[in-house]
Amino acid sequence: MAELQLKSHRFRAEREADWRRLEQLLQKAARGPAKLKTAELIEMPVLYRQALSSLSVARAISLDQSLIDYLEGLSARAYFFVYGVRSRPWERIARFFLTDWPGAVQGLWRETLIAALIGVVGAVAAFLLVWRDPDWFYGFIPQALAAGRDPTATTASLAATLHAPISKENSLDLLAAFLFTHNAQIALFAFAFGFAFCLLSVGLLAFNGCMLGAFLALFASRGLTAPAIGWLMIHGVTELFAVTLAGAAGVSMGWVMVFPGERTRMDAAVQAGRRGAVVMAGVVVMLFVAALLEGYARQLVQPDLARFAIAGASALAWGLYFYLPRGRRA
Repeated sequence: MAELQLKSHRFRAEREADWRRLEQLLQKAARGPAKLKTAELIEMPVLYRQALSSLSVARAISLDQSLIDYLEGLSARAYFFVYGVRSRPWERIARFFLTDWPGAVQGLWRETLIAALIGVVGAVAAFLLVWRDPDWFYGFIPQALAAGRDPTATTASLAATLHAPISKENSLDLLAAFLFTHNAQIALFAFAFGFAFCLLSVGLLAFNGCMLGAFLALFASRGLTAPAIGWLMIHGVTELFAVTLAGAAGVSMGWVMVFPGERTRMDAAVQAGRRGAVVMAGVVVMLFVAALLEGYARQLVQPDLARFAIAGASALAWGLYFYLPRGRRA
């Protein structure tokens, strides 16, 4: 026992200076890696390997558990500095928008097509039903959302809603905030429902398409097809694309839970969840843009041709942003 204590004492005396030096450099690096000089950056990996060696020896001969705990903590901190990814906040944000988000969306291209097809089928079905029997309109559009735009409204009043003048009583700020919250809830539910084997996500996408089809059918029956499409698509391109991506992430989640392939169901769900989380972070950005377009541009831009131009430009911009081929990162 006495011999072991002597070895432990000598071991600590011989190496403690290196541990203190490593701790000093880590404290300096905590204020920013740029604080370290070139020589100190070169010194850091050497001291880290020495700390690992000391930890291995300490576990074998040291009687001091607190020393072992200290070396374990020191080695862990040094590991994250030596091997960890260090980037500034603006670099992380730039990487998200330049590679992470578009890459995640590209990885869901099949699910995105499926989600878009579900929405289109729902829109066509609701359009035909409302076209043949206007009473179907009330089955798809909640009264609060219709806000007087229903089969009982006159053609003149429907046309007036498409080019309503801006008034102080109708605050654009409040409208944009309300629409952002409403659309964000739809998108988040479409993703979250993927855990229910994607069935609820499919249902939500279909119903969202039905609402669109019923609305268009009402205005088309009054000869207002083009103005209604322009009124909707000035923000709808971005909004519907965002909801479709959220639904695609939900469908992907539900699909791998049913058919995990060679992976375990948990591993497949975790991988799909991580990719879906990246997509959803971007979806929030898209919904914010859609809310601004709906609350501001749709009110400020009155000519139908200008609305179609904005809708077309947004469709082109999102398409190029997500699906333009990018070089692989090294």
